Amino acid sequence: MILKDEVEYYLKDLSTKIEIWGMLFRSDRDKNLQTLLDLELTPDAVKEIIKALKVTDYVEGPKKDTLNGGPDLWVFGKLIKSKEIYIKVTIGFFNAQAVCISFHTAEFPLHFPFKQ
Repeated sequence: MILKDEVEYYLKDLSTKIEIWGMLFRSDRDKNLQTLLDLELTPDAVKEIIKALKVTDYVEGPKKDTLNGGPDLWVFGKLIKSKEIYIKVTIGFFNAQAVCISFHTAEFPLHFPFKQ
């Protein structure tokens, strides 16, 4: 079981990484783009939402990135304009951007272990 402190440290590291190196938003995924259109958000707005994530938004992770062989993946959720949004991010490789792999309407109910 992951501890709140571990999530807190990850979010702090992720936010710092985004500030220094930026964030790549996977716009090649149709459901990510459709969610941006539906919520009237820009990739820059998504970046700010991700930088503002809190421990209570944590869903799961770290998980191995078996598809790309990169750093671990973390999943968060956020209620935006009355829609539950599934957010999957990775801090990215050393000296490179963080990556937002998923930012779309949740396809299943999300469980938030640190929400009261």
